[in-house]
Amino acid sequence: MKLLKSSRGKWAVIGLPYFWLIVMLLLPFLFLLQVSISEMVSGGGFYKIYRNEGWFLKNNFAPILDDILTGGIYRSAYLSSLYYASLTAIICLIIAYPFAYFMARAPKEKQPMLLLFVMLPFWISMLIRVYAIKALFNDSGIFVTSIGGLLKGLGLITEDLHVFGTPFSMMFGMVYVYIPFMILPLYSTLSKMDPRYWEAAADLGATPLKTFFLVTVPLSKAGIIAGLMLVFIPCVGEYVIPQLLGGADTLMIGNVLASEYFQNADWPLASALAITIILLVIIPMMILNKYEEKAGEFK
Repeated sequence: MKLLKSSRGKWAVIGLPYFWLIVMLLLPFLFLLQVSISEMVSGGGFYKIYRNEGWFLKNNFAPILDDILTGGIYRSAYLSSLYYASLTAIICLIIAYPFAYFMARAPKEKQPMLLLFVMLPFWISMLIRVYAIKALFNDSGIFVTSIGGLLKGLGLITEDLHVFGTPFSMMFGMVYVYIPFMILPLYSTLSKMDPRYWEAAADLGATPLKTFFLVTVPLSKAGIIAGLMLVFIPCVGEYVIPQLLGGADTLMIGNVLASEYFQNADWPLASALAITIILLVIIPMMILNKYEEKAGEFK
Protein backbone atom coordinates (compact mmCIF):
# COMPACT_ATOMS: atom_id res chain seq x y z
CA MET A 1 0.00 0.00 0.00
CA LYS A 2 2.81 2.39 0.90
CA LEU A 3 4.58 1.47 -2.32
CA LEU A 4 1.41 2.22 -4.31
CA LYS A 5 1.00 5.63 -2.66
CA SER A 6 4.68 6.39 -3.25
CA SER A 7 4.33 5.44 -6.91
CA ARG A 8 1.23 7.65 -7.32
CA GLY A 9 2.99 10.57 -5.66
CA LYS A 10 6.00 10.10 -7.92
CA TRP A 11 3.87 10.09 -11.06
CA ALA A 12 1.96 13.13 -9.82
CA VAL A 13 5.19 15.07 -9.36
CA ILE A 14 6.51 13.97 -12.75
CA GLY A 15 3.18 14.39 -14.50
CA LEU A 16 2.55 18.02 -13.54
CA PRO A 17 5.49 19.44 -15.54
CA TYR A 18 4.55 17.28 -18.53
CA PHE A 19 0.94 18.39 -18.26
CA TRP A 20 2.09 22.01 -18.20
CA LEU A 21 4.30 21.47 -21.27
CA ILE A 22 1.48 19.79 -23.18
CA VAL A 23 -1.08 22.49 -22.37
CA MET A 24 1.17 25.54 -22.74
CA LEU A 25 3.53 24.40 -25.52
CA LEU A 26 2.40 21.36 -27.45
CA LEU A 27 -1.29 22.26 -27.91
CA PRO A 28 -0.61 25.86 -29.08
CA PHE A 29 2.07 24.53 -31.44
CA LEU A 30 -0.35 21.95 -32.89
CA PHE A 31 -2.98 24.66 -33.36
CA LEU A 32 -0.38 26.83 -35.10
CA LEU A 33 0.58 23.89 -37.31
CA GLN A 34 -3.06 23.23 -38.17
CA VAL A 35 -3.58 26.86 -39.18
CA SER A 36 -0.36 26.86 -41.22
CA ILE A 37 -1.68 24.10 -43.51
CA SER A 38 -5.13 25.65 -43.82
CA GLU A 39 -6.67 28.10 -46.24
CA MET A 40 -8.35 31.42 -45.60
CA VAL A 41 -12.01 31.43 -46.58
CA SER A 42 -14.14 34.38 -47.56
CA GLY A 43 -15.82 36.05 -44.63
CA GLY A 44 -12.97 35.14 -42.28
CA GLY A 45 -11.70 31.93 -40.81
CA PHE A 46 -9.33 29.19 -41.92
CA TYR A 47 -10.74 25.77 -42.54
CA LYS A 48 -10.51 22.74 -44.76
CA ILE A 49 -6.87 21.83 -44.21
CA TYR A 50 -7.12 19.17 -46.88
CA ARG A 51 -8.85 18.85 -50.22
CA ASN A 52 -8.49 16.80 -53.38
CA GLU A 53 -5.44 18.73 -54.60
CA GLY A 54 -3.58 17.89 -51.38
CA TRP A 55 -2.31 19.77 -48.35
CA PHE A 56 -1.88 23.54 -48.45
CA LEU A 57 1.89 23.31 -47.96
CA LYS A 58 2.42 24.80 -51.39
CA ASN A 59 0.07 27.71 -50.73
CA ASN A 60 1.61 28.75 -47.40
CA PHE A 61 5.13 27.38 -47.03
CA ALA A 62 6.35 27.61 -50.64
CA PRO A 63 6.23 31.45 -50.80
CA ILE A 64 8.16 31.66 -47.52
CA LEU A 65 10.86 29.22 -48.61
CA ASP A 66 11.10 30.92 -52.00
CA ASP A 67 11.44 34.31 -50.28
CA ILE A 68 14.17 32.99 -47.97
CA LEU A 69 16.12 31.50 -50.89
CA THR A 70 15.77 34.54 -53.16
CA GLY A 71 16.42 37.18 -50.50
CA GLY A 72 13.02 38.78 -49.96
CA ILE A 73 11.54 40.56 -46.95
CA TYR A 74 11.23 37.41 -44.83
CA ARG A 75 14.90 36.58 -45.30
CA SER A 76 15.94 40.17 -44.56
CA ALA A 77 13.78 40.29 -41.43
CA TYR A 78 15.03 36.90 -40.23
CA LEU A 79 18.71 37.78 -40.77
CA SER A 80 18.13 41.12 -39.09
CA SER A 81 16.52 39.36 -36.12
CA LEU A 82 19.45 36.95 -35.84
CA TYR A 83 21.93 39.83 -36.02
CA TYR A 84 20.26 42.00 -33.38
CA ALA A 85 19.52 38.99 -31.12
CA SER A 86 23.16 37.83 -31.31
CA LEU A 87 24.46 41.36 -30.70
CA THR A 88 22.11 41.79 -27.73
CA ALA A 89 23.25 38.48 -26.22
CA ILE A 90 26.93 39.39 -26.61
CA ILE A 91 26.50 42.88 -25.12
CA CYS A 92 24.49 41.44 -22.23
CA LEU A 93 27.26 38.90 -21.59
CA ILE A 94 29.98 41.58 -21.59
CA ILE A 95 28.02 43.76 -19.15
CA ALA A 96 26.53 41.01 -17.00
CA TYR A 97 29.62 38.87 -16.41
CA PRO A 98 31.55 41.41 -14.27
CA PHE A 99 28.38 42.22 -12.33
CA ALA A 100 27.58 38.54 -11.71
CA TYR A 101 31.23 37.91 -10.75
CA PHE A 102 31.10 40.79 -8.26
CA MET A 103 27.85 39.42 -6.80
CA ALA A 104 29.31 35.92 -6.44
CA ARG A 105 32.47 37.20 -4.72
CA ALA A 106 30.61 39.62 -2.44
CA PRO A 107 30.07 38.71 1.24
CA LYS A 108 27.24 36.22 1.75
CA GLU A 109 25.14 38.66 3.76
CA LYS A 110 25.20 41.23 0.91
CA GLN A 111 24.36 38.86 -1.94
CA PRO A 112 20.56 38.80 -1.32
CA MET A 113 20.44 42.61 -1.55
CA LEU A 114 22.45 42.60 -4.79
CA LEU A 115 20.17 39.89 -6.17
CA LEU A 116 17.17 42.03 -5.22
CA PHE A 117 18.56 44.94 -7.26
CA VAL A 118 18.83 42.65 -10.30
CA MET A 119 15.23 41.47 -9.91
CA LEU A 120 13.71 44.90 -9.22
CA PRO A 121 12.93 45.59 -12.92
CA PHE A 122 10.66 42.52 -12.96
CA TRP A 123 8.35 44.33 -10.53
CA ILE A 124 7.50 46.84 -13.28
CA SER A 125 5.76 45.94 -16.51
CA MET A 126 8.12 45.63 -19.47
CA LEU A 127 5.82 47.85 -21.52
CA ILE A 128 6.12 50.68 -18.99
CA ARG A 129 9.91 50.34 -18.93
CA VAL A 130 10.08 50.46 -22.73
CA TYR A 131 7.86 53.55 -22.82
CA ALA A 132 10.22 55.16 -20.27
CA ILE A 133 13.15 54.52 -22.62
CA LYS A 134 11.08 55.92 -25.48
CA ALA A 135 10.52 59.14 -23.50
CA LEU A 136 14.23 59.25 -22.62
CA PHE A 137 15.39 58.94 -26.24
CA ASN A 138 12.73 61.21 -27.70
CA ASP A 139 14.09 64.24 -29.58
CA SER A 140 12.88 66.46 -26.73
CA GLY A 141 13.93 64.02 -24.00
CA ILE A 142 16.49 64.86 -21.34
CA PHE A 143 19.09 62.43 -22.69
CA VAL A 144 19.01 63.71 -26.26
CA THR A 145 18.88 67.41 -25.33
CA SER A 146 21.68 67.21 -22.75
CA ILE A 147 24.04 64.93 -24.70
CA GLY A 148 23.24 66.70 -27.97
CA GLY A 149 23.95 70.10 -26.40
CA LEU A 150 27.26 68.83 -24.99
CA LEU A 151 28.36 67.37 -28.33
CA LYS A 152 27.39 70.59 -30.11
CA GLY A 153 29.33 72.63 -27.57
CA LEU A 154 32.42 70.48 -28.19
CA GLY A 155 31.97 70.92 -31.93
CA LEU A 156 31.59 67.18 -32.56
CA ILE A 157 28.19 67.55 -34.26
CA THR A 158 26.53 70.42 -36.09
CA GLU A 159 22.93 69.15 -36.29
CA ASP A 160 20.50 68.11 -33.58
CA LEU A 161 21.14 64.68 -32.12
CA HIS A 162 18.60 62.08 -33.22
CA VAL A 163 18.55 58.78 -31.32
CA PHE A 164 14.93 57.60 -31.27
CA GLY A 165 13.99 55.13 -34.01
CA THR A 166 17.61 54.10 -34.63
CA PRO A 167 19.30 50.72 -34.08
CA PHE A 168 20.99 52.23 -31.00
CA SER A 169 17.73 53.00 -29.20
CA MET A 170 16.33 49.56 -30.02
CA MET A 171 19.52 47.80 -28.90
CA PHE A 172 19.59 49.84 -25.69
CA GLY A 173 16.03 48.76 -24.92
CA MET A 174 16.69 45.09 -25.66
CA VAL A 175 19.86 45.00 -23.55
CA TYR A 176 18.12 46.81 -20.70
CA VAL A 177 15.14 44.44 -20.71
CA TYR A 178 17.02 41.16 -21.12
CA ILE A 179 20.21 41.70 -19.12
CA PRO A 180 18.71 40.20 -15.91
CA PHE A 181 18.23 36.94 -17.83
CA MET A 182 21.99 36.91 -18.36
CA ILE A 183 23.00 37.93 -14.84
CA LEU A 184 20.93 35.32 -13.00
CA PRO A 185 22.35 32.11 -14.59
CA LEU A 186 25.87 33.54 -14.46
CA TYR A 187 25.49 34.39 -10.78
CA SER A 188 24.05 30.93 -10.07
CA THR A 189 27.07 29.26 -11.69
CA LEU A 190 29.73 31.56 -10.24
CA SER A 191 28.33 31.44 -6.70
CA LYS A 192 28.62 27.63 -6.67
CA MET A 193 32.24 27.68 -7.85
CA ASP A 194 34.72 26.23 -5.38
CA PRO A 195 37.12 29.00 -4.23
CA ARG A 196 39.86 26.40 -3.87
CA TYR A 197 40.31 26.55 -7.67
CA TRP A 198 41.33 30.21 -7.39
CA GLU A 199 43.60 29.45 -4.43
CA ALA A 200 45.29 26.62 -6.34
CA ALA A 201 45.83 28.87 -9.38
CA ALA A 202 47.36 31.56 -7.15
CA ASP A 203 49.65 28.98 -5.50
CA LEU A 204 50.86 27.94 -8.96
CA GLY A 205 51.82 31.53 -9.72
CA ALA A 206 48.89 32.56 -11.92
CA THR A 207 48.00 36.24 -11.94
CA PRO A 208 44.39 37.27 -11.15
CA LEU A 209 43.80 38.07 -14.83
CA LYS A 210 45.20 34.71 -15.93
CA THR A 211 43.14 32.93 -13.28
CA PHE A 212 40.02 34.68 -14.51
CA PHE A 213 40.43 33.65 -18.15
CA LEU A 214 41.89 30.18 -17.61
CA VAL A 215 39.93 29.06 -14.54
CA THR A 216 36.83 31.17 -13.87
CA VAL A 217 35.54 31.59 -17.43
CA PRO A 218 35.88 27.90 -18.46
CA LEU A 219 34.22 26.73 -15.24
CA SER A 220 31.31 29.11 -15.81
CA LYS A 221 30.65 27.86 -19.35
CA ALA A 222 27.30 26.35 -18.35
CA GLY A 223 26.06 29.70 -17.02
CA ILE A 224 27.34 31.52 -20.12
CA ILE A 225 25.52 29.15 -22.49
CA ALA A 226 22.32 29.29 -20.42
CA GLY A 227 22.42 33.09 -20.33
CA LEU A 228 23.07 33.36 -24.06
CA MET A 229 20.14 31.07 -24.82
CA LEU A 230 17.80 32.90 -22.40
CA VAL A 231 18.61 36.19 -24.12
CA PHE A 232 19.02 35.11 -27.73
CA ILE A 233 15.87 33.00 -28.17
CA PRO A 234 13.27 35.59 -27.04
CA CYS A 235 15.17 38.38 -28.82
CA VAL A 236 14.80 36.62 -32.18
CA GLY A 237 11.02 36.93 -32.02
CA GLU A 238 10.90 40.22 -30.10
CA TYR A 239 8.07 42.52 -31.21
CA VAL A 240 7.32 45.16 -28.57
CA ILE A 241 10.79 46.74 -28.32
CA PRO A 242 11.44 47.02 -32.09
CA GLN A 243 7.91 48.34 -32.58
CA LEU A 244 8.26 51.08 -29.95
CA LEU A 245 11.96 51.95 -30.16
CA GLY A 246 13.02 50.81 -33.63
CA GLY A 247 12.60 52.38 -37.03
CA ALA A 248 12.70 51.51 -40.71
CA ASP A 249 16.26 50.20 -40.39
CA THR A 250 15.38 47.76 -37.61
CA LEU A 251 12.88 45.42 -39.24
CA MET A 252 12.49 42.28 -37.10
CA ILE A 253 10.68 39.06 -37.87
CA GLY A 254 8.22 39.77 -35.05
CA ASN A 255 7.07 42.92 -36.85
CA VAL A 256 6.60 40.97 -40.09
CA LEU A 257 4.56 38.33 -38.26
CA ALA A 258 2.33 40.98 -36.68
CA SER A 259 1.83 42.59 -40.08
CA GLU A 260 0.76 39.29 -41.64
CA TYR A 261 -1.61 38.52 -38.77
CA PHE A 262 -3.29 41.87 -38.18
CA GLN A 263 -2.80 44.03 -41.28
CA ASN A 264 -2.95 41.45 -44.07
CA ALA A 265 -5.19 39.14 -42.00
CA ASP A 266 -3.50 36.12 -43.56
CA TRP A 267 -3.37 33.77 -40.57
CA PRO A 268 -2.30 30.62 -42.48
CA LEU A 269 0.67 32.38 -44.08
CA ALA A 270 1.62 34.03 -40.78
CA SER A 271 1.36 30.68 -38.97
CA ALA A 272 3.52 29.02 -41.62
CA LEU A 273 6.05 31.81 -41.16
CA ALA A 274 5.99 31.28 -37.38
CA ILE A 275 6.52 27.51 -37.84
CA THR A 276 9.47 28.21 -40.15
CA ILE A 277 11.02 30.57 -37.60
CA ILE A 278 10.56 28.02 -34.79
CA LEU A 279 12.30 25.34 -36.85
CA LEU A 280 15.11 27.66 -37.91
CA VAL A 281 15.76 28.55 -34.25
CA ILE A 282 15.19 25.15 -32.62
CA ILE A 283 17.23 23.02 -35.05
CA PRO A 284 20.54 24.89 -34.39
CA MET A 285 19.79 24.74 -30.65
CA MET A 286 19.30 20.96 -30.86
CA ILE A 287 22.56 20.58 -32.79
CA LEU A 288 24.37 22.69 -30.18
CA ASN A 289 22.87 20.64 -27.35
CA LYS A 290 23.90 17.40 -29.07
CA TYR A 291 27.41 18.76 -29.52
CA GLU A 292 27.60 19.70 -25.83
CA GLU A 293 26.48 16.19 -24.83
CA LYS A 294 29.13 14.58 -27.03
CA ALA A 295 31.78 16.96 -25.72
CA GLY A 296 30.80 16.01 -22.16
CA GLU A 297 31.20 12.30 -22.96
CA PHE A 298 34.84 12.77 -23.99
CA LYS A 299 35.78 14.63 -20.80
